[in-house]
Amino acid sequence: MNILDSFQLNGQRALITGSSSGIGFALARALGQAGAHVVLNGRNLNKLNDAAQTLSDEGLSVGCSVFDVTDASAVRQAVEDLEKNVGAIDILVNNAGMQIRNALQDFADEDWHTLMKTNLDSVYYVGKAVAQKMIPRGRGKIINICSVQSELGRPGIAPYTASKGAIKMLTKGMAIDWGPHGIHVNGLGPGYFKTELTEKLVADPSFTAWLVGRTPSRRWGDVQDLGGAMVFLASDASRFVNGHILYVDGGVTATL
Repeated sequence: MNILDSFQLNGQRALITGSSSGIGFALARALGQAGAHVVLNGRNLNKLNDAAQTLSDEGLSVGCSVFDVTDASAVRQAVEDLEKNVGAIDILVNNAGMQIRNALQDFADEDWHTLMKTNLDSVYYVGKAVAQKMIPRGRGKIINICSVQSELGRPGIAPYTASKGAIKMLTKGMAIDWGPHGIHVNGLGPGYFKTELTEKLVADPSFTAWLVGRTPSRRWGDVQDLGGAMVFLASDASRFVNGHILYVDGGVTATL
């Protein structure tokens, strides 16, 4: 087989959580361009429909699934419905996440639990529900979205850093338990990217100057920069890669 053929996803189905905008939407677009039928997920049907229409207008195969990734029973039902009505989920991207900023000593307990439910519990709920379907088939790809904060901290985001560090180790645990069943579980770790969630940071001249100076590639990331790494991890090109975290960060994690 030609090596380029191993990157193709023709005929496969991919579920991407939290994919109506930002990084999740960019990852869905990349998987769709590689040939996969992509299923967008979120809680807002109107936003999902708008995102799906954009991808459809680009000639991509796309559908939507509205469910709350922090609700275990809703997750199980949604996965059942997708498997029955759309087909086997070949690729899962656990992308749903959020950020709450505050000094740790002032962090509200309810905010801690909200952040952990969204960033960490969802990976467990959706990952397990999909893996239970993949295991009997003896194949599957799961990519969990980590972060440079899986390795490095910053002031005011200790709970977020804790959640992303936990996702890194959960990814390794999933690979260990599910690898013998033919499932590949890896992490994709974005650095600082221009998205709706980082608009204020991008607009802050002092922060941008610090970040650009801190990053060997000397720029913010664009969400399109993640597409190649995502397709690699989702395809047969990474068929002997398991339990690995691939950082796409312009070199931030390589330097002090």
